[in-house]
Amino acid sequence: MTTDAPRLVRVGRVAGAFGVRGEVRITAYTQEPLALLDYQTLRRADGSPALTLMSGREAKGTVIARAREIAAKEQADALRGLDLYVAREALPATDEDEFYAADLIGLDAVTPEGAPLGKVRQVQDFGAGDLIEVQPADGGSWFVAFTRSTVPEVDLAAGRLVIVRPAEVSEKD
Repeated sequence: MTTDAPRLVRVGRVAGAFGVRGEVRITAYTQEPLALLDYQTLRRADGSPALTLMSGREAKGTVIARAREIAAKEQADALRGLDLYVAREALPATDEDEFYAADLIGLDAVTPEGAPLGKVRQVQDFGAGDLIEVQPADGGSWFVAFTRSTVPEVDLAAGRLVIVRPAEVSEKD
C-alpha cells in the first residue's frame, strides 16, 4: 500500500520546561540547534502538529523556545520525552557525498558485484561514527561502518548502496 503522507525525520525531543513562564527546553538533533526555529511547526511521529515555535535561543546545546501551544511550566513538563519531526522535504539539500540517515533506510544493500545483501534497516551512531545496519532477507542483521571503504557507493536514485562485506560477517549472516 502506498501513501501520500510525508516522510518524517526526527529533529529533536522535548526535554521539559525551562523556568516557570512556559518556555520549553528541546534537545536538537540538527547540526545547528537553532535550525529548529526555521521549521516553525514541529510534528509528532504520526504527522500531527506538536509545537509551533515562535522564538528561541541556544543554551548548553539545547534550544530554549516559546511555543504557541505552551503557556505554563506544567504544559511544557507534560510534553517531556515527546519526539519532534519535520517533513523530509523541509530539510536543506545535502552536499555531494552527504546523506540524511532517513534517506538511507530502506535502500537495497548489494555487494560490489551486485549480489543482494539485504536492506538498510537503520543508521546508528554509538559515538564512534555512523554504522549501517543491514537486514538480510533471512537471518540476523549485521552492522558495517559507514565509511568510503566499506560503503563505496550510495545511489539514492537507484535505491541501493554498495557494501564491501567485512571479513567478520560471513555470507551465511
